[in-house]
Amino acid sequence: MRYGQIKNLDRPVSRFVFGTAHPVFFAATRSEHGEEPGFEEALKRAFDLLDEVYALGVNILDCSAHYGEEPVGEWLTARGLHEEVLILTKGAHHNSWRKRVTPYDILTDAHDSLAKLGKQSLDIYLLHRDDPKEPVGPIVEALSTLYQQGKVRLIGVSNWSLERIQEANAYAGQHGLAPFSVNSPHYGLAHQLTDVWGGGCQTLTGPENQAAREWFIQQKMPIFAYSSLARGLFSGRFQSSQREKMAETLDEYAKKGYVDEDNLRRLERAEMIAREKGVSVPQVALAWLLNQPLDVYPVVSSSGSRQMRDNIAALDIKLSQEDCAWLDLEREDRG
Repeated sequence: MRYGQIKNLDRPVSRFVFGTAHPVFFAATRSEHGEEPGFEEALKRAFDLLDEVYALGVNILDCSAHYGEEPVGEWLTARGLHEEVLILTKGAHHNSWRKRVTPYDILTDAHDSLAKLGKQSLDIYLLHRDDPKEPVGPIVEALSTLYQQGKVRLIGVSNWSLERIQEANAYAGQHGLAPFSVNSPHYGLAHQLTDVWGGGCQTLTGPENQAAREWFIQQKMPIFAYSSLARGLFSGRFQSSQREKMAETLDEYAKKGYVDEDNLRRLERAEMIAREKGVSVPQVALAWLLNQPLDVYPVVSSSGSRQMRDNIAALDIKLSQEDCAWLDLEREDRG
């Protein structure tokens, strides 16, 4: 494992983040009516998964107010790892009735997250969605209250546009408040084609986001990239030519969010480099991400230590600038 340094965190951060938006963690979360059938088995499997990835050197977990926090909190307590494992969690996600990017929702979700995780302070707390109709001032002030009280160490956002991040940080600077210092958008070799889940999902891929990428580089802001393997399109489960199998295997979010002719060309090129280097397609896709100039931490899930170990091995794959440009269809030859 390799580690990065993020300001205001008291330990190095593993380059790979284990994501708990995974069926096992949903099944290992109690409903409002108590434990569902199969809960104990799911909780044991969640503990096993967390044990396995922690043994590989992964020391940061990605959660949210609506996934992962309860089983992760129980695991941290059972293993005595509250001070060893970093937590990135998110709040203020919209629900079926309303958008929830308000001071009340931000503070309520943060306090609920602290309780579920059994922690005194959240290492990284992000707003899961944005509501551009809400002024940034009260949002920044609510988050700064949590920061000043020591209940969060770093604050940031997921799925906020660059313009809104800049507006919020300008407000923070003008009022002596804590700025956003972490971002978690989609970022990966496959371009995100649409607002996958609704609510304003944001991506850093593509030439249209070049200026945004340059800004995050200049700001030295860490990027926690979600769906970096395009929800399975670059998982290695099928080849670029197996469109019927993709249609049968991929979920609706992967199909509408990532499957088009250009992304299939990127997949085909990743297959070619994988054959040349004797590695896997997902390793090539992750190596592409890790060879970008941004300070990137891929958020990945796995079903076991072997898959996670394979992901981590992408850290050792070097791609030239020509390889990266060719993979992303920016050039037709590799130089």
